[in-house]
Amino acid sequence: MTFVKVCGITRPEDARVAVEAGADAIGVVMCSESPRVCTVERARAVFAVVPPGVLRVVVSHTSTEAGLAECLETGPDAVQLSQPLDVPASTGVRLIRVVAPGATVPNDCAMVIVDGSHGTGRAFDPGYARKVMAASRRPVLLAGGLTPENVGAAIRELRPFGVDVASGVEAAPGRKDHARVRAFLEAAKRPYPND
Repeated sequence: MTFVKVCGITRPEDARVAVEAGADAIGVVMCSESPRVCTVERARAVFAVVPPGVLRVVVSHTSTEAGLAECLETGPDAVQLSQPLDVPASTGVRLIRVVAPGATVPNDCAMVIVDGSHGTGRAFDPGYARKVMAASRRPVLLAGGLTPENVGAAIRELRPFGVDVASGVEAAPGRKDHARVRAFLEAAKRPYPND
């Protein structure tokens, strides 16, 4: 079954809905210029309602050790980075790397996310996604432009390990539309032939 991360969560009630609908990971954005950015306190409040077994992910575009340290203050299970920083092994926190067209496929991480969108809703490049999936020794998630209406077709066509959604299930930046979250999870978790 497809792994699903719901990202850009800023409110505990949105995290609860995503978890109840079957999300495998909840993402909060920190140290970023995104309209979905959370403080340490807000990220902790979101993570407080996420049960064991659901991955708590801090997503950041930080390029500094200080920014990374702030992300780690929330007690995440994983940190998703688009910059060439490393998460100290001593933290026990997994590293997720973001790649976009032109980037080298990393293997120094637990998971790879194909995302040239960075929360803007711009569609991912299927050709590039296929190349990453073929080259990666790590699980690959698709992100960028996914919605309840198109996620099923993307999964059937590319067969990724998982998908990641932010703007495609929003009523406004940082505020999830609960009906769209449920519809996205239903479409993404539907069994497809050869699952």
